[in-house]
Amino acid sequence: MPLSKRIARYTQPDLFYCSSYIHDLWHIRFICINQIISYREENFSDEDFIMKYFMFNHAGSKNHGCEALVRGTVNIIENSDEKAEFILSSNDAEADKIIKGVEVKPAVRRELTIPEKIIAVMDLKINKSEEYALEKMYSPIVSDAEKSDICLSVGGDTYCYGDNHGIRVLTRELKKAGKKTVLWGASIGAEDLSDEKLESLADFDAIFAREPITYELLKEKAANDNIYLYSDPAFCLERADVEPIEGFTRENTLGFNISPLITKGDPKKREIVEDFISFVFKNTTMKIMLIPHVVEDNNNDYDYMKPFYDKFADTGRITILPPTFDARQYKGYIAHTRFFIGARTHATIAAYSSGVPTVALGYSVKARGIAKDIFGEEKYVLNFGSMTDAEPLKKEFLKMVVNENDIRGELMRSIPLRMRSAMEAGETLQKI
Repeated sequence: MPLSKRIARYTQPDLFYCSSYIHDLWHIRFICINQIISYREENFSDEDFIMKYFMFNHAGSKNHGCEALVRGTVNIIENSDEKAEFILSSNDAEADKIIKGVEVKPAVRRELTIPEKIIAVMDLKINKSEEYALEKMYSPIVSDAEKSDICLSVGGDTYCYGDNHGIRVLTRELKKAGKKTVLWGASIGAEDLSDEKLESLADFDAIFAREPITYELLKEKAANDNIYLYSDPAFCLERADVEPIEGFTRENTLGFNISPLITKGDPKKREIVEDFISFVFKNTTMKIMLIPHVVEDNNNDYDYMKPFYDKFADTGRITILPPTFDARQYKGYIAHTRFFIGARTHATIAAYSSGVPTVALGYSVKARGIAKDIFGEEKYVLNFGSMTDAEPLKKEFLKMVVNENDIRGELMRSIPLRMRSAMEAGETLQKI
């Protein structure tokens, strides 16, 4: 409950007492205002007020990019508000038990009652709308946010996929419940920005873009009255202190991440990866560490990369990390590599923020935008999905090796600024 309402609730008896004995209206007003001010000073100092943050639109920590966003967000907010409390609405609450200091609630969608189903069907037939059904389905999530002050949509690139109608309805229901809503750490491409999505973006109290391409697009489209540019929250993810794997030293290990999402079931993409691994082993003395970063059902980096490990295991120059680590641990191992090539954006952020020269294999707005945020231009980003052979990857890898020292210098200069930018988002959030 807002502070003003709590004060009003506790001072109502005093107001009644005043009205019973004092008939001068201005005198009553003077006395009661002073009572309110006095009560606030005595009982509700700013130091006692605790802000509660509700994070929603979160897939779960089997996607370690999502985990990194949540952990980074908590670090950012606690830097500006050390007494902050957090609720995480999760699509995989069991996986999110690894995140301490956050109250995790399952993002439950409830079943409609029979009368509600009848109304929902009529709404769909007459109005061509699913809004009534979605409002009822999302009501448990809205209830979970009841005691919160600010609701953060932490999905990051949610608006890059689908029509997002459900998120729009949920955001509006949170607003109807009196909550401030913020689209946090957002990336959106021009090709994704329909008129309906623009209407949805306008519903938020503020949008925090995480890279300049999205920021410039949203400003151009006047998508919201309050649009801010701050670096990705995952830049503020701490890394675990892990022991290097024996034989895989920082001086001579290439970290490699590839995902089934980017290869889209194309067997040709497997051939490209195998050709590239053979190229590295033939032309360098480097070893390769395969690093999964998403291990969801039907979207599992480990399962996709394990056959590459099996094929080259006899060389003694390849290893694969297990699918059981958390985001901080994966970042710890990434920090022990000399170079990194990755498809998952937050695996590349783990590398960038550890000072490791990196090639991003995704060509999404977030991959290109984050590279631009770091380097001032879209450097060392490849469209893996459009490759028909391994030659572009080989060339980009060799370019990275040749320019290793320059890249490290750029990262050394830029990453502290990116981390500071991400932290400053917490200060702006307090003013929303």
